[in-house]
Amino acid sequence: MFIRLEMQWLLTVSLISVRLAALLWSTPLFVLGKIPARVFVLLVIAFGVSLTFVVPAASFAGPANIGSWLHAAVGELLVGLLMAFGLHCAFAAFSFGGRLLDLQIGFGVASLINPASQEQESLLGTVLLAVGVMTFYLLDGHHLIVKAVVQSLQWFPIGRPLAQLPMNALLQQFGLMFSLGVVLVAPVVTTLLLVDIALAMASRTMPQMNVFMLSIPLKIVVGLGVLAASTTFMPGVFRRIYQAIFEYWAALQ
Repeated sequence: MFIRLEMQWLLTVSLISVRLAALLWSTPLFVLGKIPARVFVLLVIAFGVSLTFVVPAASFAGPANIGSWLHAAVGELLVGLLMAFGLHCAFAAFSFGGRLLDLQIGFGVASLINPASQEQESLLGTVLLAVGVMTFYLLDGHHLIVKAVVQSLQWFPIGRPLAQLPMNALLQQFGLMFSLGVVLVAPVVTTLLLVDIALAMASRTMPQMNVFMLSIPLKIVVGLGVLAASTTFMPGVFRRIYQAIFEYWAALQ
């Protein structure tokens, strides 16, 4: 049995793999566990091969030589990084909101080791990010990611250079990271601000009371209680964060 592989097809698969590698490497979707490098490479190559059978053949104009392949690979790397930027900024809203909560509640001195990045991250930020990723998978968001990758090959065919960087879309997505992060934890932050005001008034009226020692457990109990109570409105914010990913990708075309 003989298997005949055309060089143009191999170069096309490699270019798709470059785009996928830039998109999926260190993605927040793997926050619950780091994928080994060999498994990641095989996954990207297998995904790239499968996409050659899904996207119409007219979308692939394979490079004629190695020089043109290197030029096209840089363009594919840029497209993958632009798509990864939107993915990272959206999920960074969970981390930003959790870090803001840690500062308000008093968990800022504590940290957890993220198993994916092997770096110390905020306590509640890691928890919210893990919940956001888990919810994304439960809503079949990973299937939408695959669909968006297929559409990106139609919007930006292999080897077609970008005309210009979509700066407006980049800035808007970067701003959403902060705005949605604040909206996610707004009830808790507002409540803790009122608690701080009440404690400040108590310290002025009753100087003999140790407000500092009282504020530590009080803010933890109130903060976690309000966070648990505010989970009823969080699905709407989660949905808006996920929607921002695909809106950003659509704005790239």
